[in-house]
Amino acid sequence: MANFRAIHAVGESLRSYLRNIYPTDLPTFDIQLISSSKLAGTEELSNALTLLLHRVTTNEHLRNSQLGNGNGLSARKTPLALDLHYLMTVWADNAADEQIVLAWAMQQLHQYSCFDASSLSPEAGWGTGETIELVLVDLSSEEIMRIWDRLKPSYHLSVAYVARAVRIDPGHQEDALPVVATRFAWQAQEEG
Repeated sequence: MANFRAIHAVGESLRSYLRNIYPTDLPTFDIQLISSSKLAGTEELSNALTLLLHRVTTNEHLRNSQLGNGNGLSARKTPLALDLHYLMTVWADNAADEQIVLAWAMQQLHQYSCFDASSLSPEAGWGTGETIELVLVDLSSEEIMRIWDRLKPSYHLSVAYVARAVRIDPGHQEDALPVVATRFAWQAQEEG
């Protein structure tokens, strides 16, 4: 399990992966991890491939998983299991660049869709068996338009991905459950 830096570390890992393998024979593009406030700004993006974390949800399959042996005494707190929803958008001045770069990025994320601790940004303190799976999500036209209506710039070609399951350690835990009651008994000592 990772620490609270895990959400940022996943986005940074995706950005670094795409930036490191970007081929020199494609048009020059800047690959960025951006915030929604950057999109709302007046600065126009150009020749960029952006990753926007637009939603965070609870992972349904790991929501109530307990750690421990099941007797309740040694069970640890449940880790926070999250799914991170990204919108990958291409910003270009012409259709050819826009479509070629998007297709390249989708191809790379299709071929390498599972990130393990060795390929994730180390700032989150990932465990050795930790993996994050990246899945292409088919959003309806209505869902895509709803996202872009909330963002300030007009629609740009984009696709959605979900990174799952990001497990965040619940933090410091005691080795045993706290004492909630004690029982003392007084007994007369026999003289003898």
